[in-house]
Amino acid sequence: MKKIIFTDKAPAPIGPYNQAVLVGNTLYTSGQIALHPQTMELVLDDIETETKQVMENMKAVLAAADMTFEDVVKTTIFIMNMGDFARINAVYGGYFDEATAPARETVQVACLPKNVNVEISMIAIK
Repeated sequence: MKKIIFTDKAPAPIGPYNQAVLVGNTLYTSGQIALHPQTMELVLDDIETETKQVMENMKAVLAAADMTFEDVVKTTIFIMNMGDFARINAVYGGYFDEATAPARETVQVACLPKNVNVEISMIAIK
């Protein structure tokens, strides 16, 4: 049985999807981009600020499912420019304990929603 997860502390979906779906003890999140949850404006000052907003959005979605980054077992990072990888990774890494960090792939793509530079999705298990 699936349970839809929603929080107003993360951006509301802008299409036919939900922020996350909980199935049993496994949470599947939709990708988050750097939308500020209250204003729905993009936060694109620089790649570090953009990545931080994405991670804060994801933190709110996890919290709505009573989870934290410690529960994350897999992440997918989509980026527009692989040249930004080190800067994105530095921000991303600050949210995880390196010894227990999740599995991950990082993929460069041609375009992302709203022409952002980074989108991140996660799978977490409680």
